[in-house]
Amino acid sequence: MKKNPQSSKLLKLIILALLGTISLVLFFVNFPLPFLPPYLKIDFSDVPALMASLIFSPMAGVIVVAVKNLLYLAVSGAGDPIGVVANFLAGLMFVVPVSVFYHKFRKDVKSVVSGLVTGTVIMAVGMSVLNYFFILPAYGWFMGWEMTPQVIWASVIAGVLPFNAIKGIVVGLLFVPLFIKMKTWIEKQQARLA
Repeated sequence: MKKNPQSSKLLKLIILALLGTISLVLFFVNFPLPFLPPYLKIDFSDVPALMASLIFSPMAGVIVVAVKNLLYLAVSGAGDPIGVVANFLAGLMFVVPVSVFYHKFRKDVKSVVSGLVTGTVIMAVGMSVLNYFFILPAYGWFMGWEMTPQVIWASVIAGVLPFNAIKGIVVGLLFVPLFIKMKTWIEKQQARLA
């Protein structure tokens, strides 16, 4: 029996929407780290995006990250659009390298770990640069705070950089055993939904 391309596309869309919704739920299950500013919280909302990106493509991971952030905007009443944009960009920087390594090289644990390490470095450095030049100055303007270059630099070095590095490591440590456990299932989904 031949696969109907329309129903296959619809199924992919439904799966991505579901993973985006699961991602939103995981976004609310978060915790601060005791030695970092309390507004920086670790969550596991990138795990469904990582799954989507491995099953389908890097773009699927991007869609799940976007769905999570759009749903969050809708649920939270758009109270913090800057934080939503920052979360979206961080998710992209983390998820896309994992998917690229996985799909471009061997589809195994080694490529996932390489992608997680690369994604963590890109997210930590990339978010530090974006926070220094754009995100923290935008917060300062939005909230009416005085944001000197010294304050921004201190916030990046003492908060943003270590937070994103730790978040990447923590999510990676959770995701690797999950990937090992679900590798066969992921391969079955790839074959079924490709």
